[in-house]
Amino acid sequence: MNTPFAYLNGAFVPFAEAALPLHDAGFVSGATVVDNARTFRHQLFRWPDHLARFRRDCADCYVPLSASDSELTRAANELVAHNAKLLPAGGELQLVTFATPGAIGFYTGSDNGPPTLGMVTYPLPVARYRRFFTEGVTLAVAGMQSNAPHDLLPPRVKHRSRLFWHVAAHALRDPNSYLHWKLDPPASDSTVVPVVMNGGAADTAIASVLLVAGDRVLAQNADAVQDSISVKVIEELCGPLWLKFERAPLDMRCFFGPPQPGDEKGIGTRVSEVLLAGTGFCVAGVRRFGARDRHRDYAWPGPVCAKLLRAWSELVGVDIAAQFASGL
Repeated sequence: MNTPFAYLNGAFVPFAEAALPLHDAGFVSGATVVDNARTFRHQLFRWPDHLARFRRDCADCYVPLSASDSELTRAANELVAHNAKLLPAGGELQLVTFATPGAIGFYTGSDNGPPTLGMVTYPLPVARYRRFFTEGVTLAVAGMQSNAPHDLLPPRVKHRSRLFWHVAAHALRDPNSYLHWKLDPPASDSTVVPVVMNGGAADTAIASVLLVAGDRVLAQNADAVQDSISVKVIEELCGPLWLKFERAPLDMRCFFGPPQPGDEKGIGTRVSEVLLAGTGFCVAGVRRFGARDRHRDYAWPGPVCAKLLRAWSELVGVDIAAQFASGL
């Protein structure tokens, strides 16, 4: 068939026919656990890691997941194999796996559930990330979102709710919002990534933020931000590149403004690069990190980012930067 499929509650259905009822908790309450993986050469990258995180997050959020790992893997591979045939030459897919508690009983006068489990794919959005590799990324701090490791919903869980990210993205561009940040010189919309702060920790909707100081690559403590498989890949790549990977309770507020008196005693002045690590584009360099009335520029393209990108490309057998630059 010349139409993409989706996988929903144990069956493959045409994508256009896949739908959740209006009484599903994923719609009513936004109660949806989600995972996003991508392919290289039409093969899912780090799928066992994605699957393990998805199962853990479902358990943390009390979303039943009765399908076995082998069942989920078989469904994912079959869906990718079918939908990849519809791609243009050189195209890749991203696979979204999601689960909800299912129907809310009082809407229908019956019991709750059963749970909903689904998978969908979409073409890797090359155009969305192309300028990450041709212009660099601008990180724009949009505000705060309280999120502590011991909250009912810990920050490491990957879930579907994107309302505060939606607000952040629009507020940054709204001249009537106190969050509005007028960039000088201006950056293209496709390179501005909203950042939400959790105390001193910085997180984005699409990627994790890392710092480079000399031969050290620094990542935020894992319990303070969303769990990132891409950061784990970077950790594995660092050793062979003679880079030291460290996790620390980073206060990112030190890195999006001009150096302050006393900074020379800390790590702030030694940070030369800021990186983004995310499923779709793997790793990209940050040109500017700022918050409304202050910002700091960083080396772009930076040498450590270039090393990591080359190593990631060798790992997957695809020139990642060229893939995005060429549009394939």
